[in-house]
Formats: sequence, structure tokens, C-alpha cells
Amino acid sequence: MNKLSKFILVLFIGTSAITTNAQEKEFSVSTKRNDDKSVSLIAEKTSPGTYTVVLNFRELSNSSVGNPVYRVRNSGENFLTLSPDNKNQGIGLSYSYSFIRGELNPKFNPLFVYALPYGKGKKTRAIESTFLKATYFGSSTPADWKAYRFYTEQADTVTTIRKGIVVSVSDVYDQDTKDIKYTSKVNTVIVEHADGTLANYKGFKKGIFVKEGQTVFPGTPLGINDITNERYGISLMLTYLKSSNFGGNKSSDSKESESLYGFITPYFCTTENANGILTSQKYYSSAITPEIIQKEMTKKELKNLGKK
Repeated sequence: MNKLSKFILVLFIGTSAITTNAQEKEFSVSTKRNDDKSVSLIAEKTSPGTYTVVLNFRELSNSSVGNPVYRVRNSGENFLTLSPDNKNQGIGLSYSYSFIRGELNPKFNPLFVYALPYGKGKKTRAIESTFLKATYFGSSTPADWKAYRFYTEQADTVTTIRKGIVVSVSDVYDQDTKDIKYTSKVNTVIVEHADGTLANYKGFKKGIFVKEGQTVFPGTPLGINDITNERYGISLMLTYLKSSNFGGNKSSDSKESESLYGFITPYFCTTENANGILTSQKYYSSAITPEIIQKEMTKKELKNLGKK
């Protein structure tokens, strides 16, 4: 699950007194006092991709806000400007905020067709994965849970299933997992798609090929799948942020904790079926067609593709 962080800032414009805690490296908010006595809230982030921010105003004088949930796509983005009710006075405020990766409730096509996560013609065995927290820790499985494990006979190159931006790369683990049935210490890549959905690839050998901020296309090599429980494979989940209840998801009974993310049941283009939901335990061959590769390309990208 993505890291949640909280940051507290107290700002009284009238006296220009600002108190902050240590700045968070991944995401932080600063304020700017404008000449018209308005206050701009500006997000800074070190990681690419979309974030959702929830503000909690414990005090706000001489101004007001509506929906406390905001979307931030770019570092340096002014995501909220507070205007003074009385233009002759400054604004006083005290607030905290939480943030999480993803766009809240993005509009996406549930019938979108993806490529398999291996190169054209490669054969893979698709197995639906169980919810690990239910298997090992007794938690309840989300109603919409869907995740796959794609196995290959030997170590093989994992490729992107859809065009997107690489927003997170974790490439730190270099250990022997051959005989391990379960481990949370896995190398991962997260790709954000144009519609706000996220592809989570887990289980790479150390030495991932892509970098954060890189644009990838169906078939772009990401890295080499690792071996777990004596089988080479990669885990894949398609998710989207469905809740901004960052504090409320922590139930007193952790077994019943609500997932902040929804899970998508994907349709795949394979040699066996150009558009279908995979059947667990069956073998499929990758069919990365020109249509799959090009359907989300810009005119410039299509032009550059024609030059190759």
C-alpha cells in the first residue's frame, strides 16, 4: 500500500508566523502570501504521477473552503488559493493534510484491453492470486479483489501491458527467494495510465530497466522476473484510488480494514482470445498487436514509430 504521510502547518498571515514540522521528501505543501492577502497552497513532490491530498482545517478565519480533497499532478502546482472574506485583513489557519498516490475515482473504461506482461509470442501460465492478508493474516478479502501471477518456464523479460508513465520504482532487493512461498520484500514498478488507473508489477530481479518519469508502451521491457517458491513469475494488479478516507480505513479491527484502492478485472489480448478475461491456471501466449501498441499513442509518437 502506498505510504500515507501527515504534515502540520500553522500559518497566521496577520503576524507572518509560520510553524512547520520536518519536511516530507516525497510530498510537501508550502504556502505563499499574495499581495491581495489571499493564500496559495503549493504542492512539491519528488515522485512523478498523480496524488490526492486531503486537507483538514482545524482553524480557518477570514476565509472558507468547500471540498477538502484535491488532485495534484505537477510539482510546484498551486492546488488551492484561499481568498479573504474581508479584503483588508489577513487569513489565519491551522491545518493538517494527508496524501496518497493516485487520482480519486478516475473515469476509466472497465473493458479496456491490455497486453500480457511478456513479449510477443511468449507463453505464460496465468493464476489468480489470493489476497495475501487474508491468506497469512486473517484479513477479509476485498469484494472486487483481482490479481494475477504470470509464470514462465525460465527467467524472462517482463513487459508493459499498456502505455503510461513510470511513477514508482523499487529496486533494492537482491536475495534468494527460490524456496520462499511469500515475501513482502519484492522489487516493484508502478505505471500510471492516462485514465488514472495504476498497474502494479511485483517480483523483479534486482536491476529494473526503467526509471521514474519514463513513458512506456505495451511491450516495453521493465525487468526480469524473479523466482519464488521455485517458479519464475510476476504479480500484476490493476488498481485505482476509490476512497479519500485516509484516516478512516484503519479500523479498530485491522482484519476488517477497508481498502483505499479498487481492483480492476482486466481484459487481455492473447493469441487464444483477442479480448477476454483470463481463466486461472490456463496457459496463454502474448499477442502484442500494432493496434494494442498504437491505440494510445500521440500523433508525434506515431510519426516517430513510423521512422523506425
